[in-house]
Formats: sequence, C-alpha cells, structure tokens
Amino acid sequence: MSDEPLSVGMLGYRFMGEAHSNALARLPMFFPEAPATERDVLIGRDEEALSEAADRLGFDRVSTDWESVVDEVDVFYNLGPNNLHADPSIAALEADTHVFCEKPLAHTLADAERMRDAARESDATAGVAFNYRFIPAIQYAKNLIDAGELGEIHHVRGQYLQDWLVDPTAPWSWRNSAEVAGSGALGDLGAHTIDLTKFLVGDRAGDITRLSGQLQTFVDERPVAGGGEGSLESGGGESAETREVTVDDAYTAQAEFENGAIATYEASRFATGCKNDHTVEINGSNGSLKFSLERLNELELLLEGDRGFQTINVTEADDPYIDRWWPAGHIIGWEHTFVHENYEFLSAAAAGEAHAPDFEDGYRVQELLAAIEESDEHGEWVAV
Repeated sequence: MSDEPLSVGMLGYRFMGEAHSNALARLPMFFPEAPATERDVLIGRDEEALSEAADRLGFDRVSTDWESVVDEVDVFYNLGPNNLHADPSIAALEADTHVFCEKPLAHTLADAERMRDAARESDATAGVAFNYRFIPAIQYAKNLIDAGELGEIHHVRGQYLQDWLVDPTAPWSWRNSAEVAGSGALGDLGAHTIDLTKFLVGDRAGDITRLSGQLQTFVDERPVAGGGEGSLESGGGESAETREVTVDDAYTAQAEFENGAIATYEASRFATGCKNDHTVEINGSNGSLKFSLERLNELELLLEGDRGFQTINVTEADDPYIDRWWPAGHIIGWEHTFVHENYEFLSAAAAGEAHAPDFEDGYRVQELLAAIEESDEHGEWVAV
C-alpha cells in the first residue's frame, strides 16, 4: 500500500457530490487510519458552476471532459445521472482506476452487465454506493440475523416512501426520464431496499428466485422550470412548457427467496407526508426486527422469550462504527453513512482488495429491477 494520497476525480457536484465530498473531508478527523485522499478534479458540464462547486467542496481543479481525466486519478467517483454511469466507469476500470459508482448501477440491465464485466476484467476496485448497508443499526441487525438469533427467515418487508412529487406542478427533472434514469421510484428508491434486504437475509434465506411487480405513473407530464417564455419562471400558467414523464412514480412487488421466505416491496414518490421513510421488517421463527431510516439510530427487536418489541438505541461504543463518533446516546445521522461507506471503499481500494457491495452486487439488483418491469409489462411472475 502506497503512502501517497489517493487522488480523487468526481463526476457530479450537486446532491451526491456534496454528500461524498463531505464524507471525504470528515474521514481524516474520525477515521485517521483511512487512506489519505486529495480532492483533485471535479467534473461536469458547466465550467462556471463547476468552479464555484470546486471551491466549496475542496477540489483543486475542474474539467468538463471526463475522458481526459479518468486515467489521471487514482479513484473515480461516478455520481452523474444513471445513463452516465456506464461509459465513464468502464473507461476508468480499463485504465485500472478504482471506481465508486452511485446506485442504481446503470439505467439499463445491458449497461449494468457491461459494467460488471469491465470490473471483472480490471485490477481496480469497483464499488456501488449502497450507503444504507453502513448504518450501525443495520450492521447490528445483520450480525443478529447471521448469528441465527431470528431463526428461520419467513417474511421480509421493505418500503421507501417520499412525497416530493405529489404536487403536479413540481418541475420535470432527469429523474422523470426513462432515457436518463431508466426507471423512477423503482430504481431510485427500490434499488436501495432490494439491496438492503438481500444484504440482511441473503446468507440465511438465499437469493430471490422469482417475483412479480406493478408500476404506476400518476402524473404524465410536468412543467419545465426555466424553460423560457411559457415556462414556470415566466409565469405562463396553463400554457407552461411541459415534458412527458416516462418513468414510474410508484411500484410494488412481491418476491420469494430460496428458502421459501416471502417478501413485499414498495416505493413511492407520491406518499404524502413521507419525506424519507425507508423501513425494513424481518420476521423469523425465533424473532423479528424493524428499522426505519427516519429513526436510524434505533432498532425495534423481539427475540424468543420476549413479551414485546424493545427499542435498541444503537449508539454504544461497541456498536458498529460508533466508537469513532460520540458518547452513547449522542446520535449520528444520514451523512455519517457516507463517511462509513467511503472509509470501507477507500480502504479496500488502497489495499487492492474487493469492496462489498461491488459491481456484481449492483448487477444483481439491476437484474431484479428489470424483472419487476418485465412482470409489470406482462402481468405475470418472473423467474430470476
């Protein structure tokens, strides 16, 4: 392992760019043994906006051409829209540059397959940013399940509910485009839930073997913000320019695992009153647990012999990652999940080792997303 800092190139500087840049800045304070990094180059299309973001996020330079920099850095963070995941990530892997890619792995199964194959052929480390795996309460739950504390797994439930698109005048964005995003709530939110439940119960219940799904779009077109005369910004009212919504606003699915356990999944961006409500429930023969992202320091747990659920506050020093932060009861938050996953990924990359979740995991999730879409299209169960 080299003592030189890992140079980082980052494609994307808005929501996820801010989250990962914040994590990189915090790492040396709370995980001093983490590999040193230097935020080298920030990549995007708008040079003026890039320069402002680079100053704010701590990058040394900017580039509007990812092709010219993926072989100049040690680690490439691909945080762009889903249709930009494949080609830049593959080019980086072919240059043996480590790649950390946001989820879902791609906007199509075919692109996800290309990315998986490129990762198999590369000597570099490839990781997918399923950050919820690295919540201390989720790690605590994983340890319980792996130790057999819940017994045989029977039921898995996962839902991810948001409400940011309930208003039909909310403006169109790339997340409303199948060409760019691939899918809507299914890929944006469902990818997280499916990966998280597979991570938790996979060693006990096996893989998902078949599933069925339903997709629904509630608003078929949305106004374009800043689209010139007739747009929202010009106060055009009913004559405002609009664009078609070509992805789902919500999905539901049911699935079966190898051991016979059954699962139900749903996600919606139309769940009024829900801001970021990601919940998982698992029922086993000897116990059950419940987790909610909106109370991410807590785990609801019932084990054999208990009369009811107890709330475990997962903030003790011997709980996963907690010794790096604050005294017991001093809770951590959403941003800390990025610190944890960046620590794990960068440590693996610096050591030349594999990271979990990797592109193989990302491909498996993409395969299930595609199967849910196929089930909706044909109205029948799909074997996986």
